[in-house]
Amino acid sequence: MARRLTLDFLKTESGAGLLLALAAAAAVAWANSPWADRYFALVATPIAVRLGDFAQTRSLSGWVADGLMAIFFLVVGMEIKFEVLRGELSSPRRLALPVLAALGGMVVPALVYMAVNLGPRGVPSGWPAATATDIAFALAALAIVAPRLPSALRVFLLTLAIADDVGAVALIALLYTAKLDPAATAGVGLALAALAALSRWRRAPFLFYAVGFVVVWGFTLQSGLNTSIAGIACAMTVPVGARRAGQDSVLKFFMDSLHPYVAYAILPLFAFTAAGFSLGGLGAREILSPVPLGLALALLIGKPVGVFGFSLAATATRVARKPAGGTWLELFGVSLVCGVGFTVSLFIGGLAFHGAGRLGQDQLRLGVIAGSLLATLTGAAVLARAQALRAARPEDPRQ
Repeated sequence: MARRLTLDFLKTESGAGLLLALAAAAAVAWANSPWADRYFALVATPIAVRLGDFAQTRSLSGWVADGLMAIFFLVVGMEIKFEVLRGELSSPRRLALPVLAALGGMVVPALVYMAVNLGPRGVPSGWPAATATDIAFALAALAIVAPRLPSALRVFLLTLAIADDVGAVALIALLYTAKLDPAATAGVGLALAALAALSRWRRAPFLFYAVGFVVVWGFTLQSGLNTSIAGIACAMTVPVGARRAGQDSVLKFFMDSLHPYVAYAILPLFAFTAAGFSLGGLGAREILSPVPLGLALALLIGKPVGVFGFSLAATATRVARKPAGGTWLELFGVSLVCGVGFTVSLFIGGLAFHGAGRLGQDQLRLGVIAGSLLATLTGAAVLARAQALRAARPEDPRQ
């Protein structure tokens, strides 16, 4: 069952990549059309939500980032929990390579970005935006250009991206937590404790979990914590066991139920509201400024150097083994595809460049999109070559 759930997750993520690309392309096209003002007015539309003492007003893009993306992180958290307890992360031998590769894929891009942004006009504090990997885009690229890629390499990429997501949430918690409201923070803790207690009731109605998630999210929104933390924290309270004998686990039920909505609705909507930027206000000076240049180089060069370099070191020291059936050229191609930061980079970048103004946000989006696109193209070229070499010779089980 563990392997089947992982492969189902891979299939859904791969299928969502094209929709994400279309949503982002539509946003950029609209933002640079004669009707650009309507796009920016739409994503900035203020929406007020009031329920008793709960009162929040945010723009449409703000509600997508702080509201719907919490569901994305809830699904990510459940995937992390499943993989740690029963899936790919449950085996120390399987865990070592993708986790070390993920570490390299965060450290090296951050260093590349910082190196470019330490001078005049640089924004060194924006480095977290360079550390992410967008699993949907990456897997979609693999599905298109490398259909014969060994499943071990796809699972390697998925596991690496999950470890990357853990690092991203840790960065959000450490770097982007505002001044905390004590009462609301206490409410978060009490609501999570109630969910943890609920998880011990094997036949608890699913509605109780849903209400609990909403309560934790509401308190988190008021507390000053980022709502991505609420999603991950709630996921940790979902029981892995089944409600009744012969049924799927509660965790699997929620993952199966929510994942398609996240992949095919929430993430494309986030891409549409977050990716749009106008090229009209960006001259050569702005396009080649440290922020977009640093982000593009971090994703295009820093990511593959970090992922592939740490993978080489781990295998050379026998801390880990190369994914079964994969060649070094294929692993290098996968490392290049890891430079597709996109949605998670835009999400973290939105926090890192909050208050940077329209120009700062446009430079962020330009750097992330350009770096992700270049990483996709170079990774696709390497993987296409690797696939041609694989097709030209018999499969070698020792690879």
